[in-house]
Amino acid sequence: MLDRCDRVQIAVHDAAKAAQRFGQLLGSQVARHDHSRHLSAKRTILAVGESEFELCEPDGAGLTQDFLSRRGEGLMTAGYCTADLDGMVKRWEGLGIGYDRDNGQLYLANDATFGLPIVISESTYRPRVGPVSFLYETTNTLMSDWRRVAAVYAGLFGLDPSRFSEIGSERFGYIGTLTLFDPPNRLDRIELSQVTDNVHSMGRYAHKHGDSLYMCYVEVHDWPNVRQRLLDANARYTPRGSDPVTDPDGGWIHPKELHGVLLGVSRTGLAWDWSGREELVPPV
Repeated sequence: MLDRCDRVQIAVHDAAKAAQRFGQLLGSQVARHDHSRHLSAKRTILAVGESEFELCEPDGAGLTQDFLSRRGEGLMTAGYCTADLDGMVKRWEGLGIGYDRDNGQLYLANDATFGLPIVISESTYRPRVGPVSFLYETTNTLMSDWRRVAAVYAGLFGLDPSRFSEIGSERFGYIGTLTLFDPPNRLDRIELSQVTDNVHSMGRYAHKHGDSLYMCYVEVHDWPNVRQRLLDANARYTPRGSDPVTDPDGGWIHPKELHGVLLGVSRTGLAWDWSGREELVPPV
């Protein structure tokens, strides 16, 4: 029932300042402003490619202020979309799962998932803004058994486990799976990464915070543009290859550059290389 990775919600102290930084590095634009009762936040919503990043500034006591007090600025909620919000509600009610509806979005009860706060919006197709194409992944880093988590998420969201693709990395210290929604048409998925040690950064994070939302990933159709933005701003990022000036594929932007958000960036189609369909990766 999930169509795409649609958005992330980011807790920030100053939404105007954060919007300027995201625009500088990613070419995003402010799409609109609103308020969320559920989050107790004023929202500045950015168009990032076809997706949206919600910059959430606390408006009194509530979820956003609590997050900032506990964790500081950073990723607060992973957002997906469906063409059938009412059908999603019926599925959750049939499973006895709680939720809240606010501003046309569904917030899944926190105890229903494994440290992954989730908001579901109605599927809306938007014109592409800037050098980013779209958000395609949010990472649920885990101490829990990824197989159990995958089974629970398949039931919660009507996903087909036969489409999932197992993953693992010695470089980053995890095993798990990608809960691909619609391969080979789209890359969208929840990455389930069960850490295998407490030495690598993901492992240290999971041992500190437990099951949680860790990072997100975007695809870009103009990586040289984004790379030059990062270089011009002297922003910290780790290239996939060895040379940050010439690397053709993408990399990882340090959380301190984007108000606590660890953001992966990959060129068009590259992510199929670790998504079980290497034959779909286009040449550089």
